[in-house]
Amino acid sequence: MRAPRIRAAGGKLADVVRDGGGPVDVLALPVGSGDDGPQATVGVVEVAHLLGVDLEATFTRERFRGAEAEVVRVPWAPGPTSPNVERVVLVGVGRGEASSVRLAAAALARQHRGLDRMVTTLGSAGSAQARAMVEGFVLGSYTPPRSGVSEGPRPPLRRVDVVGRVATADLEQALVVAEAAVLARDLAQTPSSTKGPAWVAGRARRVAAEVGLTCTVRDHKQLRDQGFGGLLAVGGAAQRPPRLVELGYTPAETTARTPHVVLVGKGITFDTGGISLKPRESMISMKTDMTGAGVVLAVLKACAQLGVRARVTGLLPLAENAIGAGSYRPGDVVRHYGGTTTEIRNTDAEGRLVMADALAYADEHLDPDVVVDIATLTGAATQGLGRTHAALYANDDRLAAAFEQAGEASDERVWRMPLADDYRSAIASDVADVCQIATVKGVGGGSIIAALFLREFVGDRRWVHLDIAGTGRSERDAGVLSRGGTGYGVRLIVRWLEKLR
Repeated sequence: MRAPRIRAAGGKLADVVRDGGGPVDVLALPVGSGDDGPQATVGVVEVAHLLGVDLEATFTRERFRGAEAEVVRVPWAPGPTSPNVERVVLVGVGRGEASSVRLAAAALARQHRGLDRMVTTLGSAGSAQARAMVEGFVLGSYTPPRSGVSEGPRPPLRRVDVVGRVATADLEQALVVAEAAVLARDLAQTPSSTKGPAWVAGRARRVAAEVGLTCTVRDHKQLRDQGFGGLLAVGGAAQRPPRLVELGYTPAETTARTPHVVLVGKGITFDTGGISLKPRESMISMKTDMTGAGVVLAVLKACAQLGVRARVTGLLPLAENAIGAGSYRPGDVVRHYGGTTTEIRNTDAEGRLVMADALAYADEHLDPDVVVDIATLTGAATQGLGRTHAALYANDDRLAAAFEQAGEASDERVWRMPLADDYRSAIASDVADVCQIATVKGVGGGSIIAALFLREFVGDRRWVHLDIAGTGRSERDAGVLSRGGTGYGVRLIVRWLEKLR
């Protein structure tokens, strides 16, 4: 996807509008909201005077309040000696927080597709606002990969000139993160007729080569020889066999104190539910069930481009949960990597099985300081938290707090849920070490049960589990989101990694 080219223009808005650098298709004037009504900055007031625009009259006529993402077009008829501006719009930024700036930029991006140049002071209030502005423009411009049709929507706005005190480094860093989120969205949105485990592994190899990551792919034979029983069970009925991708990033300078983080992302390239077949309606969105793996790949790419200080390993357990003669069954016992056994009671609770293999491998072989897993795992998380917060589970309070702070800063929010030990007895099994779902009726807490199951495989490592079943998909275009896979987790995890020391 081509995103707008965003550059720091410097100077004063009135000077840029007056002298310009060529025609301006859109002049976007940010206006805040206050207790006494819309609040325009001195620069916006100055350029409005230059254009002959009566701001107060416009506020009244358009009932403009300056609320975040509120956009109205100002009547403007340029004359022979007027600045070369085709249209003028007001965009609300609320109280001016980074989250409001992000939404304002996304609204501008959506409403001005196909145009060449926008000039604005949006994002010039500080580093956080500048980064949010870039994310808003890039993610608000997003359109999914086209398949089966010849024409797509109009292309995104081509260029945005940001006037004011904006650091180019802030723009460049934000662009890396926004483009990583776009990669995760593209992977999630690719049809499963194209996207099997080997295809995703191929994309991982390509990304690794582009940015200098190490990449190892275990095929079906290697998974069998090394005992990755969860991946083999889930992927057993598919014509396209499972894969395990291992990506590695090492910073340029490392010491004995350099933290090592392992990221694990669920990679179910399509989920029928297996023998425990899903209803038709629930299956429609299942091409996005590998969102966690896409997020991990995208984060690793961003780590290499940003030069984060931690060493990061990404594990992508990839499988297609199909139906066939090789399907695993309720009542089966699966032996995971490392030897732990799981009793199967629902073949539609497959994601935790492939994640268990990867987590056990990380614990036994990679010696991480922190393990973070991310997965579109349970409908229960969506029922409890809706689509604005991911369910966060952690066995370390400081680690949980760091993720909560990163969620607020990135606008990918989390809500900490309890790892309730009282529920552990619900996944006890008479025939295996653990059962993948509750064996006791009426327990509820499906997301908690899944987290407790995964905890069995992380050993004594500091660990975070992110259940993104609600946040990983969107039913509509809204804010920075587009319908389908959202890429949720890229901005959150990168922000956490940037602060990790």
